[in-house]
Amino acid sequence: MNKNIAISFDSVGKQYRLGLVSTGTISHDLNRWWAMNVLHKEDPYLKIGDTNDRSTKGESDYVWALKDINFKVEEGDVVGIIGKNGAGKSTLLKLLSRVTAPTVGNITYRGRIASLLEVGTGFHPEMTGRENIYMNGAIMGMTKAEITRKLDEIVDFSGCERYIDTPVKRYSSGMTVRLGFAVAAFLEPEILVVDEVLAVGDAEFQKKAIGKMQDVSKGEGRTVLFVSHNMAAVRSLCKNGFVLKNGQIDFIGSANECVDYYLSLGKNRIEGDKLIKSFKIKDKALHINKVIVNGNDTDVIELNYPDRTIDIEIQGHYADRIPMDIELSLYSENEVLIAKKTPSLSTGESHIINSSDFRIAEKIVLPQFFTNGMYYMTIEITHPKVSYLAVAEQALQINVTGNITSQGISVDRNIFGFIYL
Repeated sequence: MNKNIAISFDSVGKQYRLGLVSTGTISHDLNRWWAMNVLHKEDPYLKIGDTNDRSTKGESDYVWALKDINFKVEEGDVVGIIGKNGAGKSTLLKLLSRVTAPTVGNITYRGRIASLLEVGTGFHPEMTGRENIYMNGAIMGMTKAEITRKLDEIVDFSGCERYIDTPVKRYSSGMTVRLGFAVAAFLEPEILVVDEVLAVGDAEFQKKAIGKMQDVSKGEGRTVLFVSHNMAAVRSLCKNGFVLKNGQIDFIGSANECVDYYLSLGKNRIEGDKLIKSFKIKDKALHINKVIVNGNDTDVIELNYPDRTIDIEIQGHYADRIPMDIELSLYSENEVLIAKKTPSLSTGESHIINSSDFRIAEKIVLPQFFTNGMYYMTIEITHPKVSYLAVAEQALQINVTGNITSQGISVDRNIFGFIYL
């Protein structure tokens, strides 16, 4: 393996058998043994198996939790692994941490690995926090003197000093994660593997943990693999990353590119898919015939500075004569709500439809100080203060560009945040 490569996955796959343990496995094991040891052929069950899509019913008793995984991580790199629940992220980390073995392929790595995959990983519940620190260090190949030298830092970082001589089984999940992360980070592994488990901790600890991982990677040159559903944390912490989908690598790129790609998967960005198809009708009496944004039937608009105007017109049919509103909610690409416009609250007026066929329109002007980047808008048709008639959740994509400072610098969100003052 190249000296600069810390981790290498070469055509790695992990296959599991679905259903109850031992149901039909004896015959399968005999078939596998006969094929591989007597006939000297490939394992016959590697040729079958469904892809890892948890939302659908499969046709096979076997499933590939991971399939054909190929990637390399350089020493000192921080790699974010993102994907939906069940995409195979934790399985990949368990393979790297040797919790389980790959069905096919090879994994090579350089140095010691410290893993934090689940609450209480590597801890014995009957042993005290102090005893578990020493046990984890010994498993990693450290001497007692080395662990003792780091002990005070570990305890201080975890914030569990009062309970350090109490059995871990009496710790809360948050305390266990605090101590587990402190052990994993301070016992000087060459590779640090962290799963979504950090989400169990409080806001203060998450901030400390992310800061420590930045120190570990940038200051100490160690490699970090980080799994999280917190896209802001992935952006700030990671340099590169990849997106897992149904047990396979769907996208590889920089952390920002990976987050943008992953978030776009949930926005129904299918060629030809327009806004009208994104609406979920909550009142069966409502029918939407046309949605026009800035004069076009589209779900993606480009706003180039200084233009910041969004005109939305909805045409449809409703059985009764009622007041209607178009409520608009603006989100960042990380799905953070930035602003909301509710006409009936701000002006006290609503659109009154006088016949069964209606046409309602609303205009929103984004402030000039919004930075360049991608935004999403949710559009809701409401009977004001009574009920929601239809909603298109984060269905309109807004790409804001062209904002330049007086010094000619692009007002980039990664530099200036959402608002340029």
